[in-house]
Amino acid sequence: MPDWNDYLPELKLLLTALIVVVILKILAPWLTRLITRIAAPFSFARDILERIKPPIHLLIPLLGLRAVLGSAPNDLSFIDQARHFTTLAIIATFTWLGIRIIGAAQDIIIQRHPVDVIDNLAARRVQTQTKVLVQTLGFFVLLFGISAMLMTFPGARQFGTSLLASAGLAGLAVGFAAKPVLGNLIAGLQLAFTQPIRLDDVVIVENEWGRVEEITGTYVVIRIWDDRRLIVPLQYFIENPFQNWTRKTSNLIGSLFLWVDYAMPLAPLRKELESLCAQSPDLWDGKVCVLQVTEATDKAIQLRILVSTKDSSSNWDLRCFVREKLINFIALNHPECLPQVRANLHEETPKAAPVEQQIREAEHQPAV
Repeated sequence: MPDWNDYLPELKLLLTALIVVVILKILAPWLTRLITRIAAPFSFARDILERIKPPIHLLIPLLGLRAVLGSAPNDLSFIDQARHFTTLAIIATFTWLGIRIIGAAQDIIIQRHPVDVIDNLAARRVQTQTKVLVQTLGFFVLLFGISAMLMTFPGARQFGTSLLASAGLAGLAVGFAAKPVLGNLIAGLQLAFTQPIRLDDVVIVENEWGRVEEITGTYVVIRIWDDRRLIVPLQYFIENPFQNWTRKTSNLIGSLFLWVDYAMPLAPLRKELESLCAQSPDLWDGKVCVLQVTEATDKAIQLRILVSTKDSSSNWDLRCFVREKLINFIALNHPECLPQVRANLHEETPKAAPVEQQIREAEHQPAV
């Protein structure tokens, strides 16, 4: 028969730990509510505290359990294993807490800077910086958490020591192997601070027109006009030229070209263009509406029409609308002024023969 007196210290420790965990588990929500109430004047801190309650409710009992195990005698059964497991749980909970804090800060910043407004340049700048930095910080928090958990194992510490002994060769190998990852990570930080692109920017990449839909830690998703997605590595935007149509402002001047005959009167065409722009107040921003002759060939003249809009989508729609209506206007009112091909259909007058040929022909004629 086992003697329960031999297990009395372990039972006391287990009962004490259970009581401490239960008490702290009950006190944890009350403590978080108290801290939230104290931080009520600071809306940002209050919102973050509201979002990190789950890891805090778990972390407080774990810290109490670790304190109980740390004060227990070292000769108890399984005390080292219990301490190690509790330490791992605390590190994992701290990692979870750090990720939740970063994610909560990102959500709050994004909510306070919406992009569904007319002038969203500042909001897109803030959102781009926030998302890239949050992804980078989240990666480092997770990396530090895993590293800290591994370092609690003696074997992992020895492995780390052996790696440090060969740091030169290992560092060179890791540098070559992780060059794409590190390059994209550094490129992400450059994009966050210099911001050659931002969320919802209109860009032309690889001859494709689209909007920046998502920026991750390694790549950028471009939503093309026909709803395809172009996946581009972050380093591309650091190393290659590309077009950004909304770098400073979303306003844009678009051009379209028409070929007409030399006989086309331009005054009524300019008047029609101004009328078409005035009929489209939801597309035209009222700034630029110009018709110019930019080219003249032996068959026709080229007209360039410039129109300005508040954004690139409106510019495309306005150019298509103006092109269609102007072609219809020319076809209905001046059909003879559409591009024509001219040809001379008159018969050529016979040329007079040279004098020498006339003399030779006269010599061969028979005498009368």
